[in-house]
Amino acid sequence: MLLKPDEDSYKCDYCHAVFLPEGDDDGVRVLGELSQQACSICNIPLANAAIAKIRILYCTECHGMLIPMAVLQALVDELKSTASGGTIPQPTSDAEDLGRKINCPQCHHHMDTHRYAGPGNVVVDSCEDCGLIWLDRRELMHIVHAPDERVPDNWDDDSAA
Repeated sequence: MLLKPDEDSYKCDYCHAVFLPEGDDDGVRVLGELSQQACSICNIPLANAAIAKIRILYCTECHGMLIPMAVLQALVDELKSTASGGTIPQPTSDAEDLGRKINCPQCHHHMDTHRYAGPGNVVVDSCEDCGLIWLDRRELMHIVHAPDERVPDNWDDDSAA
């Protein structure tokens, strides 16, 4: 079976069957192929994975995700459109998380640690030079299920007319 480029599935050369690996709790489909980059937390090779058909690198140990910044908003929007739970109250982030220092899996320089600009209750690590963002386990889903600051609470379909 060959991994289809930019897809979350494999295709058999012989019978043309498509195999879609099962997703985990966060919807991540581990594609099995390991990358040359190691997890900044666990120091094991990151696996190629996909979530909502967008390719990412994923740690099978700590469940962290390395996502290109250029696709993060599209990924969040796609997951929001398919989410069935609406918003979930977000716990406040721990100020100690802002002091964490991890290295970028690609360039090995310190990543910037900051609150995510969307809901602000998730502390993320980003590498501006490489255009990558590191999300720890469940952080992507916290972002997806956070209240959308762009839509006022009193907005409804009648006010759009």
